[in-house]
Amino acid sequence: MAKIAKKRREANAKHDLSKVYSLTEAVQIVKDITYTKFDASVDVDVRLGVDPRKANQMVRGVVTLPHGTGKTVRVLALVTPEKEDEAKAAGAEHVGLDDYIQQIKNGWTDVDVIITMPSVMPKIGALGKILGPRGLMPNPKTGTVTMDIGKAISEVKAGKIDFKVDKFGIIHTSIAKVSFANNAIEENAREVLQTIIKLKPTAAKGTYIKSIYLASTMSGGVQVDVKSVTI
Repeated sequence: MAKIAKKRREANAKHDLSKVYSLTEAVQIVKDITYTKFDASVDVDVRLGVDPRKANQMVRGVVTLPHGTGKTVRVLALVTPEKEDEAKAAGAEHVGLDDYIQQIKNGWTDVDVIITMPSVMPKIGALGKILGPRGLMPNPKTGTVTMDIGKAISEVKAGKIDFKVDKFGIIHTSIAKVSFANNAIEENAREVLQTIIKLKPTAAKGTYIKSIYLASTMSGGVQVDVKSVTI
């Protein structure tokens, strides 16, 4: 059996792992049991009663967090020359086209979001095998393929995130930093959860939200009472 570190044991003793908490309580517990020296991320995991293998049960969405993510989002804008100034003014760290496409082909993916234009997508399509597994492939559904480059970059910088159910029927996304005030973490979490609820596929039968867990980067998961976010 793996040995549990002293700090982890102390953290685990601060809450009942078998209990289900309200979202408000869960936020406080996550803060109490986080012992990292760095400002850990707060994540939410939602297990859904859907079959992601079926197209009509895929759950994917976009949400703007009221208090942002607390992260510095590095943006690559793959745009034509006439859009470069707009992208730079909006705060994109990397702006260009062919040179960056070649760098990506060579294995460079040191960014968090890629935003591009519809006319450029044919060039980016060949990068699918590199960008897809890293969650970097631009998609019109998430607002990362658009002619309004400046607006798209500003929204991402302000806390716009996208999420997608994985093959196990779970949505996992970061929503805040532990250093955020409790109400800010709760409001961000509630915004994400309410968005997921609204995206329930009509083809999904039975219980839609099966479980919700809140955790920080290195803390244990705290189960959230589904009723505390659906009422």
